Amino acid sequence: MSTPGAALLTRRPLADGGRGSGSKALAMQILLAVVSSGYGVGAALGWGSEELAEIMGDFGLSAAGLLAAVSCFTYARAIDSRERPAWLLFAFSSLMGCCGNAIWGWYEVVLGEDVPKPSLADFAFLCFAPPAIVGLLVLAKRPVTRAGWVCLGLDSWLIGGSLLTLSWSLALAHAARTAQSGAPGSVPRAALSLAYPLLDIALVSMVLVLHFRRSETNRSAVNTAIAALALTVLSDALFTSPLLSAEYQSGQLLDAGWFAGSLLLAYAPWGARRLHPGPDPAAHGPAHAERPHSRPITGSLPALTPYLAAAVCTLGILYNVVDGRKVDRVVVFTGCTVVLALVIRQGIMLLDNIALTQELAQKENHFRSLVQGSSDVIMIAAPTGTLRYVSPAAAGVYGREAEELVGTELATLIHPEDLGRVVHEVRRFLAAPPAEEPTTRIECRFRSGDGEWLNVESTVNRHQGGLILNSRDVTERVRLQAQLQHSAEHDPLTDLPNRALFTRRVRQALTGRRAGDHSTAVLFIDLDGFKAVNDTIGHQAGDELLIEAARRLQDSVRAGDTAARLGGDEFAALILGDGGRDRSAREYQVHEIADRLRTTLSQPYRIAGSEVRVAASIGVAFADPGITPSDLMRNADLAMYRAKAGGKDRVEMYAPQMQAEVVRKAELAGRLRTALHDGEFALLHQPVVSLASGEISAVVAQARWRSAQGILFTPAEFLRVAEHSGGGVSGGGAGGGGAGEGGQPPRGAVPDASRTAELGRWLLEEAVGQAAERHRAGHDVPVAVRMTAQRLLDRSMPLGSVEALLTRNGLPSGGLVLELAVSDPRVPFDDLERRLAALHRLGVLIALDGFGSGYAAISALRRLPVDMLKLDRGLVEGVVESPRLHKITAGLLRIANDLGMQSVAEGVDLPEQVMALRAMGCTHGQGMAFSGPLDEYRLRRALVRGTFPVPGGAAQPALAGGSQGGSMVIHRGSHNETPVPPA
Repeated sequence: MSTPGAALLTRRPLADGGRGSGSKALAMQILLAVVSSGYGVGAALGWGSEELAEIMGDFGLSAAGLLAAVSCFTYARAIDSRERPAWLLFAFSSLMGCCGNAIWGWYEVVLGEDVPKPSLADFAFLCFAPPAIVGLLVLAKRPVTRAGWVCLGLDSWLIGGSLLTLSWSLALAHAARTAQSGAPGSVPRAALSLAYPLLDIALVSMVLVLHFRRSETNRSAVNTAIAALALTVLSDALFTSPLLSAEYQSGQLLDAGWFAGSLLLAYAPWGARRLHPGPDPAAHGPAHAERPHSRPITGSLPALTPYLAAAVCTLGILYNVVDGRKVDRVVVFTGCTVVLALVIRQGIMLLDNIALTQELAQKENHFRSLVQGSSDVIMIAAPTGTLRYVSPAAAGVYGREAEELVGTELATLIHPEDLGRVVHEVRRFLAAPPAEEPTTRIECRFRSGDGEWLNVESTVNRHQGGLILNSRDVTERVRLQAQLQHSAEHDPLTDLPNRALFTRRVRQALTGRRAGDHSTAVLFIDLDGFKAVNDTIGHQAGDELLIEAARRLQDSVRAGDTAARLGGDEFAALILGDGGRDRSAREYQVHEIADRLRTTLSQPYRIAGSEVRVAASIGVAFADPGITPSDLMRNADLAMYRAKAGGKDRVEMYAPQMQAEVVRKAELAGRLRTALHDGEFALLHQPVVSLASGEISAVVAQARWRSAQGILFTPAEFLRVAEHSGGGVSGGGAGGGGAGEGGQPPRGAVPDASRTAELGRWLLEEAVGQAAERHRAGHDVPVAVRMTAQRLLDRSMPLGSVEALLTRNGLPSGGLVLELAVSDPRVPFDDLERRLAALHRLGVLIALDGFGSGYAAISALRRLPVDMLKLDRGLVEGVVESPRLHKITAGLLRIANDLGMQSVAEGVDLPEQVMALRAMGCTHGQGMAFSGPLDEYRLRRALVRGTFPVPGGAAQPALAGGSQGGSMVIHRGSHNETPVPPA
């Protein structure tokens, strides 16, 4: 046997789980042997005196019988099974023996007389055998057929008749002749001498029958009880023999047999139960599992009984012939009945064997058909590891004939890389208890006929020290699992690793053998202008561009690095460190790699026959000591968004202040969320004044945040970032630049869109509600609310919500002006045009905000129902100083006048700007030259006055400075603070 074959099927020794109970049973057995031996030695030496010998021979045996009776009775009460009647009968039988010996001792020891024959002691002794015989019948395995019961009776008679023949020839015939002599008292004595051996013969017959037909339950206790009764019967047989019956006296060595039998019967239930507290482990072993269940009439005894019976009968007849005596009629009759029982028994066995052979052949054909017709390969390996049987399915599964595999060592067919794992599993399986683990599963690679390795799954069972393997080819399943695993870890479009696999690679780089290498870097890459490709030439072209970009990225990184697609047009690269300690040199090297990637990804793409260009913004972050994979990827993400904010198509290295800025904005967002929830926002209005007459023509609603110190200030930074998220509503002076490309900013950089939408709804509802109250008070001045096009088309804003708000508050037609900011090229003008047209029909005025800057001013003028234009603050600020801006502003105002639209200049803070704008044809102005934002009380005072002085020279604003009734002064800037006006 080869070394791999020996290793495959070597069984590990099982642990001795019953050592404690075995030691206790051994101690009891030693005690039993010592007591019995002591009694035997005392009986052999005569106990030192005749009186003591009689006491030990009578009352000693009585005490042993009483102990056996109590033990069997107690055990019978403790169990709950079909064995209880048998142990009760054994207890009664032992009690009869106890009584007989006690009566015998009463005559010999107490009265000092000879025991009469017959006596009550004989009656008690005769009552010993019948309960024991019935108890043995209870313990015997009951036949399940009529033929089984017949065979049980025949077996009993074959044994009993044979013993009767031998006993009659030896002693019983003499006793019978003595009874026929007619001497006084001879008949009772002869009947008594015949009764003892006949009962003993019946008891011996049951003992022998039960030895071959005992029940499987509690076998150790039953065997011990059978041994105890057999020892008692042997002592009875010696007592009734002609050699000992005449010379027997109490206390002789013969009593030691009865004494040991009683003690053994008392020990039987308890000692055996301690030795085997549970089911017999051997009963569940491989040998037991594979031993065929014999039928009730085909055990070992039926095969041996006929010959033993014939031999005994022959010995009985030969004894009479050799002795020169005439053959007794009883011997002849008994021998004939034994022979007849033998013939009947053999006939039943012959019929049973024929039926068993036919059944076995049917089962063999059935299982052969199952094995040969199965698609699985069934193999039997010997304990040496050699294949002894292989089913025909091996030709179709392994490409090798079954005959070719038979005789091959199993270990040589398993892949060397899998052999160690298989050997370990087989050893573990063979060492495990069969009852707890009857089978196991093993998956390994198996050599096929053409030399390829197949993935095979085998169910393994024990078989006569070896193994049965039920194997099937699972190569396709393993291949499918590998494909599913690849699909779960790779992007389906570009086949690059996805975010999950990339994150795992980063974690391995930070925690593996490179854990101390801080030169490892992560690159986050975003394609600038990719959304425009999707919008202009279609998503199919966009997918082709992503595939080509992924190929370029994969070709540009080193073999050990990882390129991945995180989603959309975002990619990433893991650049493993080189172990160097020069941080600046490593940063320079990685920056060069990133810049080369940027250049490669920014090269023109040939898509659908046309040339397409996109740029790449790349953020780089290094693995600082103690950094986690999520933090490292977040840092690279922040650096990438900083690159986009810095002008795109560039590489940005991560710096700690980037995270500090994110934290600051997140804190601001949290503060604003709390302020919105707690009602800390206030609404102010800034008048829009006619530059010709100074009359207030409208008011612009602006949101202010009331801080804990009682100061109102503009959430300019919050609102500007909110507009980048695609749905902000901003107040005057808060700004509101266009949205950039490349998706959303990093997580935590801006408040969530739901909060900005909630602020927008609050601003619109408050502005319309207060305007309606002013209208009912007689002030018919429209209110202007700034709103982005994205917000107006947002699906979270239900269609008709503006119309419902106007109806609910009762604001008349022309009472609301929407200052529309169109700065994102992705805004669908068709949807926006339909939405504004619906509002325009209800009397809502539309003002185009930020005219002169931004993306879609000309397109908006051409397609949207615009009523007025609001000049951008940047044009107004330089209209006096810059001749170039003066000409641009004049041209835009001419366009508004030619289209018949009103024009509003925002940020008019100086008298010179008022005069210049009025000279160029601007109709309205808004700014500090007239008034800053006012609370509701001061706004109504201004509306009552109705006009502001229009500077014709160096005039001051109507509500500027402390000399004008305590009016507020607001300086320009992103964080202008406004003291809370008095009530």
